[in-house]
Amino acid sequence: MSDIAFPNIPQNIRVPLFYADFDPSNANTGQQTLRALIIGQMNSGASGTPNEAQICQGVSATKALAGQGSMLALMTAAYRARDSFGEVWLLPLQDDPSSTAAVGSLAFTSQATATGVMSLYIGGQIISLVVTPTMSLAQMATALVAQMATLPNLPVSAAVDGATASKVDFTANNKGLAGNDIDIQLNYGGTLAGEATPTGLAVTIVPMANGATNPSTLATALANLGDQQFDFIAMPYTDSTSLNAMQSFLSTQTGRWSWSQQLYGGAYAAYRGTLGTLTTFGVTRNDEHMSITGFNGSPTPAWVIAADLAAAVAVSARADPGQPLQTVTLATMQAPPVSMRFALTDRNTLLYDGISTFDVADDGTVSIENMITTYQKNSFGDSDDSYLEVETMNLLAFVLRDLKSLVTTKYARVKLAADGTRVSPGTSVVTPSMIKSDLIARYQYLEENGYVQGSTVFAQGLIVQQNSTNPNRVDVLYPAILIDQLRVFALLMQFSNIVPATTS
Repeated sequence: MSDIAFPNIPQNIRVPLFYADFDPSNANTGQQTLRALIIGQMNSGASGTPNEAQICQGVSATKALAGQGSMLALMTAAYRARDSFGEVWLLPLQDDPSSTAAVGSLAFTSQATATGVMSLYIGGQIISLVVTPTMSLAQMATALVAQMATLPNLPVSAAVDGATASKVDFTANNKGLAGNDIDIQLNYGGTLAGEATPTGLAVTIVPMANGATNPSTLATALANLGDQQFDFIAMPYTDSTSLNAMQSFLSTQTGRWSWSQQLYGGAYAAYRGTLGTLTTFGVTRNDEHMSITGFNGSPTPAWVIAADLAAAVAVSARADPGQPLQTVTLATMQAPPVSMRFALTDRNTLLYDGISTFDVADDGTVSIENMITTYQKNSFGDSDDSYLEVETMNLLAFVLRDLKSLVTTKYARVKLAADGTRVSPGTSVVTPSMIKSDLIARYQYLEENGYVQGSTVFAQGLIVQQNSTNPNRVDVLYPAILIDQLRVFALLMQFSNIVPATTS
């Protein structure tokens, strides 16, 4: 029998008596750290360092870093409302030098004839303004600006129009296309919330528009992340340039999912539009690492919804990457009006065009219905659902990291011998067959814990062999069968009005 191979104790020591060494190859039970990343713009003059990630130290700290009412601060608040515990990092961006801010307005056109409260929603946040019959149109405009000044977390600034005293102009805090998605409406809460326009009062709202050019430094900021892992990325932008930058960043061939990086991760965004708008947009994307939820009518900005979605997925996936995301609730997204919610057939159409869907409970709570990626076709242009589900991507990352942990823990410093070589236990020598046995055992462990299935079939298809040209390399064909998710329960009710006769 050959000697046991000790990592550190030398063979030639003569000084008595007891020495202990450590081999952790069978003891690694470390958990994967799944971080989230929030990408968002800072206000002009904010103290954060642009394009450099830093750990989130709380909502208040983010407001100090990025500015109150900034995209990044509002996204962080939405994220933390859903995921209060997980590790979160921030990636601050500056407004692009060539960008313009979205603008909108509200003009008072008729005085109130009775005292009441005007409930104005901007970006989903309520501004309550008491109006009386004695207030002129100009006075109401001035009062609205004053009231908004007491709410520093609004995504816009307000000022009385220089040419029309009864009009209030709104300007997005951050320049760029994203500001166009800041919704302005009255009485979102409706009669159930006691909201109604005061008698006689009339206003004209001009929606936010004309914001242009999202930050052009996104690709640079992503590159600055280095090799730090981020599994859940809140993506505020859905313009093609920004989405292409994220697609390249996460790419299976050259990005974070490539063999050379093995960092993984997925990005989450939201897109506002009608059914036609969403389907037209959805078919233009084909990225297995990007998930975009379609909506219409919600007062919540798309980029705030993106943070809410990323947080909801993070909480679920950390607990179990394979558990279906359906029914997982959101914390911040406000439900669209019933008339603007997509019907069952519409949502099914969206799910075939790369757009994820949500459901709304009777109490207005929004929850994930089916979270899919935008991947729809393979390289030949044929329909392909292999990367359809977000859970599939989360499971792939989990299983690959688990395998990497096994290999790097157990085989970090071993010698490789061909199958058939006589190897004594305790020596630092492995053969392809020994590695194969370890992989099968680990797969059975993953199966027992609900991450994969079909261990017998897996074992039959698993190939572990020494490379024919490089004897220091082992090649593995790993035919994993990921666990599935119960999504559809179909029942045929076969009924009868006649009670069958019984036999005695």
